[in-house]
Amino acid sequence: MLKSTVTTLACAFLMVMAAAGAIVVAIIGDANRLEAQRQRERVEAAIESQVRLRELRFQSLAAAGDLQNAISGPSPLATLQAAFTRLGSRFLEFDGAYIVSESGLVFAGIEGDAPAGQAGYEGLKHFSGALPGMSVPGSPPMRKIPDPRGVPGTASWSLTHDGHEAISMMMIDVPHRPGSLVRQLLGPIKVIGYRRVTSSMLEDLSERYRVADIRIVREMPADPLSRRAIPAADGTVHAWLSWSPERPGDAMLKQFVWALAGVGLLFSAIFAFIVHRLHGAAHQIALREGQIQRLAGQDELSLLPNRRTFDIRLDQELAQLDRSGGGLAVMLIDLDRFKAVNDTYGHTAGDELIRQVAQRLSKVVRSGDTVARIGGDEFGVIQTHGHFPAGCAALGERILESLTEPFIIMGVATTIGCSIGIALAPQDATDRETLLKLADTALYQSKNGGRNRYSFFEAQMNRSLALKRMVEEDLRRAIEDGELVLHYQPQVSVDGATIVGVEALVRWNHPVHGMVPPTEFIGIAEERGLIVPLNEWVLRQACVEAKRWEGIRLAVNVSPIQFRHKDFVANVIRILDETGFDPAQLELELTEGVVVDDADAAEAAMMDLRAHGVGLALDDFGTGYSSLIYLRRFAFDKIKIDRSFLEYMETTGESAILVHSIAHLGRALGLRVCAEGVETAEQHRFLQAIGCHELQGFLFSKGVTADEIDDLLAQEKPFAKVLAAA
Repeated sequence: MLKSTVTTLACAFLMVMAAAGAIVVAIIGDANRLEAQRQRERVEAAIESQVRLRELRFQSLAAAGDLQNAISGPSPLATLQAAFTRLGSRFLEFDGAYIVSESGLVFAGIEGDAPAGQAGYEGLKHFSGALPGMSVPGSPPMRKIPDPRGVPGTASWSLTHDGHEAISMMMIDVPHRPGSLVRQLLGPIKVIGYRRVTSSMLEDLSERYRVADIRIVREMPADPLSRRAIPAADGTVHAWLSWSPERPGDAMLKQFVWALAGVGLLFSAIFAFIVHRLHGAAHQIALREGQIQRLAGQDELSLLPNRRTFDIRLDQELAQLDRSGGGLAVMLIDLDRFKAVNDTYGHTAGDELIRQVAQRLSKVVRSGDTVARIGGDEFGVIQTHGHFPAGCAALGERILESLTEPFIIMGVATTIGCSIGIALAPQDATDRETLLKLADTALYQSKNGGRNRYSFFEAQMNRSLALKRMVEEDLRRAIEDGELVLHYQPQVSVDGATIVGVEALVRWNHPVHGMVPPTEFIGIAEERGLIVPLNEWVLRQACVEAKRWEGIRLAVNVSPIQFRHKDFVANVIRILDETGFDPAQLELELTEGVVVDDADAAEAAMMDLRAHGVGLALDDFGTGYSSLIYLRRFAFDKIKIDRSFLEYMETTGESAILVHSIAHLGRALGLRVCAEGVETAEQHRFLQAIGCHELQGFLFSKGVTADEIDDLLAQEKPFAKVLAAA
């Protein structure tokens, strides 16, 4: 029994030792092979580095002014050798160099420090038949050196052996100047240099690139990873560049020999220890794999599932819909004012806010629903329980209520909000990509609708988004190609007798969709960052066209986004200078939102504009803050009563009282008062009675072209018939 056990253990030991030996041999072989491969790559890198260095030398020489002047001069053959000798310091990397023609005619040469001629050049024939004027059957071509773009350049290189010694040769074209006589007679001029590969050079490469015993041998080494063929002039190979690769595997073998001896002496203990260690290692690996799987599906900051897990769970839930016949909702949540918190308090505060948002979202959803952080300040919810869509609306309300409560970030109470887009399955879509796209469209609608709200996806959202994208792409082209046109609506004196000004109104006659209302494309231009170039085009074109109307004020609307641009005032003055338009005739119309957002910056810009003579009007007065503080603080010349007060105005109603008050307020402050939207004679008489200065509306004229304005200005009383008929 004992014998059989010992035999079994001995056989097991031999099998283990054999397996261990095979593993050790494999490891040693792989280690030696990998090191040999790395050393071969270092040798190739060393050769390439030397080639690149010499290429740079040659490029600098080929472009040298001395050579260019000599070649282009009246006596190139007489001056080339002298110029070549003066440049001898640039050939320290070479044993010899020549300037030759395409046919092999030597113009100049240098061997060491002494001049050389045709005979010296002919001696290179033993090394390469690819040189100009030399033809050796079977001779391999010189390798073209690629430029930084990877395209073959003008330099070529070769490493050859003539049976006695090896040399490295390089050839490069010399750029010529137009009209060069030498170029016309003899064709391209080339510079050729060579250097003998010496033992000292190879020792330097060995030391610099840490490759042992680089040498040239006449017998081919057996290991292909430790040799590089050096061809002769006829293409045959009788010499090789060889080196002695390090063998880290052999050093490992010495250590394994002692380890195997120790294993043999302590077989039982080591076997038990190995089993124990393997069991422990397997346990650790299992734990780490579980941790890796958890981290791969979890957002590190919020500890919520990440986008990958969100997509997987959504696919799983959608697959169950076919079997269960139920439904689900996907919610995309985007935090409002998150960027402001990040910019104000730093990224640490932003990270803390993300963590707190994740905690609140986890509390408001039901068990079984999924909350994930999709990226940045965007979260996603998969709602699988509840009644749809009522349950979605209830969850949306809970999320809004939870996230609008103040967050304590770094000891400071911070209030944000969120926008939510909701898409339902299977009503809206049954695949993940489409469902997320539709939820994102609904999220976009929530943002545009004022934020801090939720929106369900509706079919018209896609149509609206497609229209906006179409308008954005075509509007950008229309601005660049000048496809927009301007109309002008007259501003008349209160008695209706004369035109005192015109307001520039942009129009877009789309080649496919016809006339696109400004209410549609102006908003899109503001969203997509096109409002600044659009407004600059309007201002420039209006100044060009209105220049011929002397004494008529030109009113141009200014977007709040354009006004807040840091170069707004400078751009206005530049356009006035370029068009030659009188600043005193220009009147920029601003809304109250311009001055409310940043009163100090607005005041500085307005004072700068007034200093240049530009007039300012407060547009849509009465629809916003309508604060007396703004009228007193800011340098407005005119206020415009919004058309909404006149639409349903009765002469004794509340709107009439408000209009009356605005007119008296403007007159008391010394401002001109203009009423917009005048469409009836009754409105005209009322506004005339309360003391308005100017009127604007369809009663007098709609927006018309510049030519029609010319016709109206040519008449003495252009609106007399209209007023008489009214």
